Amino acid sequence: MSNLLITLFAYLIDRKYGEFSFIKHPIIIIGELISWFERHFYKDSIMRGVTLLLFMLLITTSFAYLLASLLEKLPYPLYIFFTSIIASIFIAHKMLRDAVRGVVFAKDKREAISMLVSRDTKELSESDIYKAAIETYGENLSDGVVAPLLYLLFFGLPGIIFYKTVNTLDSMVGYRNKKYERYGKASAKLDDVLNFIPSRVTAILIMLLSKQKDIFAFYADGKKHDSPNAGHPITAMAVALDISLGGDTSYFGEIKSKPYFGRGRKEIKGEDVLRSLEFV
Repeated sequence: MSNLLITLFAYLIDRKYGEFSFIKHPIIIIGELISWFERHFYKDSIMRGVTLLLFMLLITTSFAYLLASLLEKLPYPLYIFFTSIIASIFIAHKMLRDAVRGVVFAKDKREAISMLVSRDTKELSESDIYKAAIETYGENLSDGVVAPLLYLLFFGLPGIIFYKTVNTLDSMVGYRNKKYERYGKASAKLDDVLNFIPSRVTAILIMLLSKQKDIFAFYADGKKHDSPNAGHPITAMAVALDISLGGDTSYFGEIKSKPYFGRGRKEIKGEDVLRSLEFV
């Protein structure tokens, strides 16, 4: 019951207030620890990457359990209140919604979308910009909102901090390139495991909230994505909006062939982005 209340309040706090600008965000601190380890102990090997993963999880989960045990000593209402506030810091729904919505109304849409995606943005058409915004929103609904809430619900404060540690590791070292292919492999694989259920829950939520008759219609195209998880919420967004997402995309000057997700129109409009924000 406590975790349910904390999860509900944490979500509502994030939706209302978003990030607290007067404190240093814990994810930044986690990122600084990852960078420190890399500067001092980087080696192009899987085992060194496993060491990084274990090092980070030992520090953050130990801190999480200590913090949770201290909070539990408070009177019950204060325990729920303060734990909810702390947990809300690890949820990013308001920030995500504001950033994606901002792309539609930005004067320089290419610059706005470049802050959210890793693809090349200089030559993107307006339709491509809106497509990237919707894909980003769909994928990050899982990573930034649904997954943290699920781990908070089932495992409390240590659960959400454990998840966000792995997710941050994946975002920093989980790349398939010469430097990180082996070093970041363990972090990337664990992130895939942790997101397996949340990504599909996210897709089902999108289908339900957009009132689709077949709530599993996302699966056929979703499993075509390179990631075992990202394609499902992206496809769910495409189905809900009756559009096509995906397709060939330029990354670092090279065109990457990607399948289409969804069977609707390929010309994406600003109103499609705004409609996507209404589902979740």
